Amino acid sequence: MLPALTRWCRIRTMMSTPPQRVGARWMTLFTLAWLAIWMVQLTPVQYLLPLQLDQSDENWTAGVVSAGIVLGVGGLAGVVAAPAIGAVSDRSRSPWGRRRPWAVAGVWLAAVCLALTGLAQGAWAVGACWVGVSVGVAVASAAFTALIADQLPPHQRGAASSAIGSSQAVSIVIGVGLMVLLGLSIAAEYLLLAGIVAVFGTAAALLLPDPPPGPAEPSARDRVRFDSLRDRDFGWMLGGRLIANVGNALGTALLFFYLRHGLGQPKGEADDNLLLLIVIYTVFVVIASVIAGIVSDRTGRRRGLTALSAMVQALSGVLLVVAPSFETTLFAAALMGLGYGGFSTVGLAFATDLLPDERDHARDLGIVNVAAALGQLSGPLLGALFVVLSGGFWLVFLMAAVLSVAGGVMTGIARQRAPVAARR
Repeated sequence: MLPALTRWCRIRTMMSTPPQRVGARWMTLFTLAWLAIWMVQLTPVQYLLPLQLDQSDENWTAGVVSAGIVLGVGGLAGVVAAPAIGAVSDRSRSPWGRRRPWAVAGVWLAAVCLALTGLAQGAWAVGACWVGVSVGVAVASAAFTALIADQLPPHQRGAASSAIGSSQAVSIVIGVGLMVLLGLSIAAEYLLLAGIVAVFGTAAALLLPDPPPGPAEPSARDRVRFDSLRDRDFGWMLGGRLIANVGNALGTALLFFYLRHGLGQPKGEADDNLLLLIVIYTVFVVIASVIAGIVSDRTGRRRGLTALSAMVQALSGVLLVVAPSFETTLFAAALMGLGYGGFSTVGLAFATDLLPDERDHARDLGIVNVAAALGQLSGPLLGALFVVLSGGFWLVFLMAAVLSVAGGVMTGIARQRAPVAARR
């Protein structure tokens, strides 16, 4: 009885100790994990899935609708998986750690389903396999994101969020660039992505530290309910994150179809120009992520930076509505990158500051991830609807601007407050 009581007290002391500053090794492994996760999620969204589902020029809207449905259904699957597995992770008592088993499981589920997606034929089969990829990515993302709140002091959360935001942009360039330059078959390209996430995701999960699980608490059942959703500020932040990500997805996810059928570019030219747009977008996402992350860590003022970034993102959609051309699209890609880089980075750090209960980090950050992922994956479905309604792409970009503004306003309503770790 006495040894058990001593161990319980030691664990409680460890859990109550404020997180210590982490070094370059931790940040490097964390960044590599997110590079792999974003690459296997966004390369198919931007390039491989549209290529698989694209129809003839005479029936191109059918390809847009098929891609939208596949991505939308996958997003819904992720919505269920991330908070559910996050809640289980928070209460895990595995000797392997709370986060590590779920990170490895999610990575390998995504890898296997990616390989199957490359072999699938037809929208139904592709959609079924993509659901598995989305669930795997959601599970791994929930586990890795929880490490920010578990292990980092408030003054390093912006830097870690910057690593996630900048790796998101860089991963698209690397992923789409590899696909275009290597010229492999679709099946081989999916297999390459599966290998990347299996190797780098597993290595990061095994090498990153995982805090010891706390003791089981009799009152845990009282916290299973989603108390965070009843928190006013957390709820406004969450709604703003969802809506602004829908706006971002509307402005980026259908670019392949926009180049091909909106601007009338032949496939080879559209491939090259898509890669160019992604590079421009990436450069400005990285710039905005790094600068905004540093500024938010030093000032602690995350709410205003997040809302302002959403407004910058909205300008991109306005440009494409007013003056649709490839030259305008290049400038719009830069604006979209600036806005989204700041919004995604500082917004995630803002979310960690608003976590209502430190015992539910993975569950609540799983919900935050779901809001972003659902926005990104439902955007193509809504975009397909707007294309059908308008017969073109102007309504897609108009709604991208409107929703970006709405997301910024909702974020601005949430009140800034001291993060949990700082209040201990």
